[in-house]
Amino acid sequence: MARALGVNLRTVFRWLALYCSGGWGNLDAQALKWLYDTVLGKSPLQLKFPFALWISAMVGDLIAKHLGVHLSHSSVCRLLGQMGLSAQRPLWRAYQQDPEAVRRWKEEDYPKLRRRAQRLGAQIFFGDEAAVRSDFHSGTTWGRRGHTPIVSSTGVRFRVNMISAISAVGRVTASVFLEFLRRLMVNVSVPVFLVVDGHSTHKAKSVRRFVGGVGRSS
Repeated sequence: MARALGVNLRTVFRWLALYCSGGWGNLDAQALKWLYDTVLGKSPLQLKFPFALWISAMVGDLIAKHLGVHLSHSSVCRLLGQMGLSAQRPLWRAYQQDPEAVRRWKEEDYPKLRRRAQRLGAQIFFGDEAAVRSDFHSGTTWGRRGHTPIVSSTGVRFRVNMISAISAVGRVTASVFLEFLRRLMVNVSVPVFLVVDGHSTHKAKSVRRFVGGVGRSS
């Protein structure tokens, strides 16, 4: 809206504050700007909410707690809509993702690995741990209209971890990963390239010793 009208974003919020009537007429331009920046720039988990998606009820709680104005569900949705936001299904992205490393892997590292595997008649596996987390959720979150929101999340909650099968172990340790490697190699008659991420478990000394000794006794 600000770009279309050729004005500063703060001016839009001042106009919106003047337009407001009823319950949210008490929200001035500064309060509206803070709400807009918070919904777009912060994860609800950072503000001690139980989910990482900005659902309308949580935005209403945020307004009541930090701005002292109590709004109905429909008023919250109407306010967010007039601020240029809409409820959308987000993309998920890890904080730690390195775009350059991803590009290098796709364009340089993996093609080399594939060619080497073809020369050796080897199979390529992609290994990783997965977890069913207590804080996982699906649904929509409020974001800028026309721009799919990206939800970044991290942190440890209670969870069930999986590595080829569901495990009730609190976390995947080096010993668990070693057991997985041993089972992976059962009845394998060709070289195996296992691609894993940079987790410390994959680089443990015991894992390095095992990998270094695979095939030497044959």
